[in-house]
Amino acid sequence: MERFVSVIIPVFNDAERLKICLTALETQTYPQDCYEEIVVDNGSDESLENIVKQFPQAKLAYCNNPGSYAARNHGISLAKGEILAFTDSDCIPASDWLTMGVKRLVATANCGLVAGKIEIFFKNNDRPRAIELYDSVTFFNQKQYIEEKRYGATANIFTEKLVFERVGLFNSQLKSGGDREWGQRVFAQGYSLVYADEARVAHPARYSFGQMYHKVARVRGVGYEQARATQPLLIYLLTTLSHLKPPFRSTRRKLHQLSQEDSLKNTLQVTQVLCVIFTMHYLGFFAQTYRGR
Repeated sequence: MERFVSVIIPVFNDAERLKICLTALETQTYPQDCYEEIVVDNGSDESLENIVKQFPQAKLAYCNNPGSYAARNHGISLAKGEILAFTDSDCIPASDWLTMGVKRLVATANCGLVAGKIEIFFKNNDRPRAIELYDSVTFFNQKQYIEEKRYGATANIFTEKLVFERVGLFNSQLKSGGDREWGQRVFAQGYSLVYADEARVAHPARYSFGQMYHKVARVRGVGYEQARATQPLLIYLLTTLSHLKPPFRSTRRKLHQLSQEDSLKNTLQVTQVLCVIFTMHYLGFFAQTYRGR
């Protein structure tokens, strides 16, 4: 008998993409009487009720505390499932997403979380923008997150409700990096963390400079605050100043990955991607230092 799963989806002003996400969830290969979808509205300006009621397995909840981690925590409090699956309103789960994620979770001894693959797609796959290409090799590398940083991005993770009961909920005070902080707590408690390439969701690449800058500034700002709070002042200052060095190593890695994927079509596109890499590197540095003032 299949175990019951609660899928938790925080959403803020994303009705159109939420509908696509829920449509994908309604056609899962997992038995339909063995899962529910909890959509947590985190203060949207638009009404989501008319969309959610179109899907019989979905229920709508409201969380007035700002932040996606507060919304996820509220979803956890309402969940009936002993297994919890997390994705985002802008994600499109594959039809066997639940089947594969649950299978890997159940098959792994002492499993704290399963991080599934996040496949980045472009608005125009034949002509992706430089910003999109940069996004595709910078964020959502779940395998690297699990193996090197000990967490999984909440766009695609599976866990047991019991793990939250033992380790604690997401830190709702964090606006970014809450999945990393929670995943590292899970690892510190001795749980196994695994990557599941077969449990897939699709995620759109960020398309505009503004979207990318907001993401980079948010991530770097959180890293800045954590480092400032935990490191001795001299080490912190030296580490911060080291970020002024040109990002040659990460640039080579990104360009190599894009070349392996046959994403770079001409010299102009390579030049555009290089400009984005260096621009975001230094804008991220100034964003994090300005945030700390």
